[in-house]
Amino acid sequence: MNQDRHSFSNSIGFVLAAAGSAVGLGNIWRFPYLAAKDGGGLFLVIYLILALTFGFTLLTTEIAIGRKTRQSPLTAYGTLRKGWRKLGILACIVPMMIMPYYCVIGGWVLRYAVEFIIHGWTNAATDGFFTSFITDSTSPLIYGIIFLLVTCFIIYRGVNKGIEAFSRILMPILIVLVVGIAVFSLTLRHDDGTGVRTGLQGLKIFAIPRISGMKISDLLIVTMDAMGQLFYSLSIAMGIMIAYGSYVKDEDNLMRSINQIEIFDTAVAVLAGVMVIPAVYVFMGEEGMSASGPGLMFISIPKVFMSMGGIGRILGILFFLMVLFAALTSSISILEAIVSSFMDEFGFTRKRATIVEFFIALVFVVLVCLGYNKLYFEVNLPNGAVAQILDIMDYISNNVLMPVVSISTCVLVGWITGPEMIIDEVTKGGARFGRRSLYIVMIRYVAPVLLLILFLQSFGVFSFLK
Repeated sequence: MNQDRHSFSNSIGFVLAAAGSAVGLGNIWRFPYLAAKDGGGLFLVIYLILALTFGFTLLTTEIAIGRKTRQSPLTAYGTLRKGWRKLGILACIVPMMIMPYYCVIGGWVLRYAVEFIIHGWTNAATDGFFTSFITDSTSPLIYGIIFLLVTCFIIYRGVNKGIEAFSRILMPILIVLVVGIAVFSLTLRHDDGTGVRTGLQGLKIFAIPRISGMKISDLLIVTMDAMGQLFYSLSIAMGIMIAYGSYVKDEDNLMRSINQIEIFDTAVAVLAGVMVIPAVYVFMGEEGMSASGPGLMFISIPKVFMSMGGIGRILGILFFLMVLFAALTSSISILEAIVSSFMDEFGFTRKRATIVEFFIALVFVVLVCLGYNKLYFEVNLPNGAVAQILDIMDYISNNVLMPVVSISTCVLVGWITGPEMIIDEVTKGGARFGRRSLYIVMIRYVAPVLLLILFLQSFGVFSFLK
């Protein structure tokens, strides 16, 4: 085993690092939008059910594979079963595709944090600011490279001095900021001349199920949205949890750590909804809640802070710092999945592996940034979306490769090695596996079927349901 791989010092270090990976941009800019779009509380209920069943199954499987093999995603599958090395290659390609464009988006967040610190919402909330920024040929590139360098520096320092030490500092700060902003969001009130809107009214839209007039096809769409969100939320099928699992000591209670990661992630996802939806509703009405992704984060949210007046600058700074921390903890985990793979496959030292990946990612960071100006083009994806370079990379990694990796993992564990292999790893040292029967049914039957439906949906197979 490569001497640079080390281990987390204890289960708390592992949980904070894994939770930091799970708490990323997907939770903050995608979860609130889906909840508002898909019936509020109905989406929450379905998401929670899937998190405790589908998400739990895949999360447990990947972490257990990591600890059992003591290998990275690139080499773990081949170690687990001869002839399955190609699955490891796919599992490693996913984070390598995600890393560059995640750093570009992280650079966008950094730019907005700096803008709010210097000028408040004066520029950031103006129409066209976001578009003029990302279409500039130099500024997005500079911020994206800074974000990449910070991520590489942390991974360069190793598991204990880098990932674990950084997570122990950032995660508590992140949680405090999320809770604080969420509570403040509920206290908001605004009268735009048509009536007073309050944060608590926005909370009702988020939390109370809206099922009136909903058909079976609508329920399927909500289920698929919730399941797709779990990939973002739990860092599933990105090789991350295999890498992190390989650093967990045998004496640590794996099931307890997995339960804690589930709680962390779900709590932050729900708090993200409480933080964003009431604020957007108060100042922009229900029509303002139709934005998602970059549109929500970089266009709608700054306008909300502008509507708050003087306090909007302070909240804007805190908000974008919180998003920056969330993006950074996730990018660290993505890079670690790649670096650990290079270490195990090629015998690189951690420092050499980090430097090699820095230059690989740098090339694609440049391409993604240029995709909004000098290399701009549009292409229609199979799911109906109009895409540029960033969107194409996101589509291939998230909508194609990740479901394929997860389906293959279910087949490998459910039918070839057998679920008992994972169960034995999880219960090592006498730990209790509370959802054992559920796990077996999910890994063999339910999860593969749901993943296949999700995979087909990415090619527009179920577009007639919309």
